[in-house]
Amino acid sequence: MPNKDQKEKIRAAYIDYVLSKGERPSTVYVFMKELELPEEDFYKHFSTFDAVEASAWRAFFNHTLDTIKTQDVFAGYSSREKILAFYYGLVEHLKAHRSYVTWCFKNTSKIQFSNPVYLTDFKKMFEEFANDVIQEGISSGEIIDRKFISDKYKDALWVQLIFIIHFWIDDNSTEFEKTDEAIEKGVNITFDLMAQSPLDSMVEYGKFLWRNVAFKK
Repeated sequence: MPNKDQKEKIRAAYIDYVLSKGERPSTVYVFMKELELPEEDFYKHFSTFDAVEASAWRAFFNHTLDTIKTQDVFAGYSSREKILAFYYGLVEHLKAHRSYVTWCFKNTSKIQFSNPVYLTDFKKMFEEFANDVIQEGISSGEIIDRKFISDKYKDALWVQLIFIIHFWIDDNSTEFEKTDEAIEKGVNITFDLMAQSPLDSMVEYGKFLWRNVAFKK
């Protein structure tokens, strides 16, 4: 059975390596030699360096979600508040890993903006969480279920999250106050758009008139 402590040691060593040298190790052999471990031990836990990076981001997600869910008030939060809690919680956790997060994003091409390889699992986990929150919001009436659009709500939240991380990386305000403001304003606008709007009322009124007036002529 793979050794969990060894897996975490390899992941921590990899992060230290890329931050110290500014690039990935040239080979797994070179990397493991520096750790004074046999190359085969790497493959007990990871298949590639991409897998190591994906593992780190999965850990970031799990830590954030576990932390906010342990709060007694979380279960009673609205959908808006749950997304806010996750965004705030993630940024707070990433502060301890800011150099690594910055390295990851600075080494991501613009073409991969919201879907770099290392975020593949993280994205799936977030979308599952976001979709559950959205469904709760639809059930409670906080979020409007719109045909052809509701399925895209989680995608909008994902793009927003990536924007927030980029914003935070470039934020030089005291205690990242501007990032907190960006989170609050961004989430509020997003949920206002997902909620009932005058346009929805107009559409429903139009449908009512069509059903009850148009066919009577």
